[in-house]
Order: sequence, then structure tokens, then C-alpha cells
Amino acid sequence: MHDGQPIRVFLVDDHAIMRSGLRLIIEKQANLKVVGEAGNRSDALAIAGQEQPDIILLDLYLPGTSGLDLIPELFAAASDTRILILTGVADPEAHARAMHLGAMGIVLKEKAPEVLIKAIEKVYKGEVWLDRSMIASVFGAKSRASLAKNSDPEAAKIASLTERERMVISLISEGLRNKQIAERLFISETTVSHHLTSIFGKLQVSDRLGLIIYAYRHRLAKP
Repeated sequence: MHDGQPIRVFLVDDHAIMRSGLRLIIEKQANLKVVGEAGNRSDALAIAGQEQPDIILLDLYLPGTSGLDLIPELFAAASDTRILILTGVADPEAHARAMHLGAMGIVLKEKAPEVLIKAIEKVYKGEVWLDRSMIASVFGAKSRASLAKNSDPEAAKIASLTERERMVISLISEGLRNKQIAERLFISETTVSHHLTSIFGKLQVSDRLGLIIYAYRHRLAKP
């Protein structure tokens, strides 16, 4: 509690069932309150600006955008908020980038509810929350990205790619469409689209053809 009021939490996740489950878990705690929820970028920014939450629980993958790209926009909308990433993807590069952008912690969706509650409370107090097993991989990814950035701008772009994004690039270069990639990687077509949006932004290419040319040129795929 702060000033006699509960910690105000805002949920940003594109799955309605996930948001409902999180609301139930969080509102069982006397010191926590859900003040809003959103499943896309525009709603997230509008509600964050209106509610000015203490904590934003943010998924890394949203329709039409990457949660990573949304982090600076959320800070612009609610400057005093603290962002805690809640993700189902164990991706050290993405986690490292989220922390670099200002997120205060990472919680995997596979963790128990009490871990999430503790993470919210710690982040609200200004502490960084990282699972012990994630610390080495996240800071290792940050170091690799930093070294790449200092040596070569293109290398920095490539270093920002996640392992899953590299897989998608490889399959795109083989000529596979989104549905085929989804089947190959056991993910949804929507998730493939999210990956592509993130890839296009990181590599600064505008379409699949540009991506394939970039991948061949920088040896992310074999012709």
C-alpha cells in the first residue's frame, strides 16, 4: 500500500483469457488493484495516459506491434509508471532489449502466481526483478549487443534479433509463407506476423523481398 492506496496495475496482453486470469490473481491481494487492461497498442497508450498506473504488466507480442517498441511510448504516456514484462517467450536478447529500454523486470508466464505478485511489489519499490536463471543470459545478451554496436551499425541491428526472429528470417528466405512458417515453428500465424513486424523494424527493411536481400547480404540465410 502507498498512502493508504493499493498499487495500481495496468494489464497489456492480447489474450483476453490471460488478462482475466491476471486480474483474478492480482485483485486477490489487498495491496494491489487492476485499473485497466488493453490488448493492442492504441488502447494501451490511451488507458496508460488516462490512468497513470504505478505498474504496467506488458506482454512482448501484441497485434501489429512489438511490446519492445511500445515501451518508450508507454513511458511517454505515463512517465511515472514502472514496466514489468510478463512473457511466455524465454528470449534473452528480447529480455535484454526490454531492460535497456527501461523495463524494471521480466517474469515468465510459466512461473507461479506468487512470483508475479512478489515481482510487482519489488518493482514498485524501485527494485529490478530478474529470475536468478535469467541474469547471466540477459546481461550476456546486453554485452554482445553493446560490442556489436560499437564495431558495426549493421552488426548492432543483427545482434538485436532474437533466436526465433532469426529462424523466421531463415524460413522466409526459403520462400515459406506465414502459414507454413507457423506450422514449422508450432506457433500461430499472428505470432509470425508479430515477429515480422519486429524484424522489419530492427533491420529497417520494408517488405519480404527487402528482408530476403538483407538476409543473403549479411549471411542470415543461404541463397
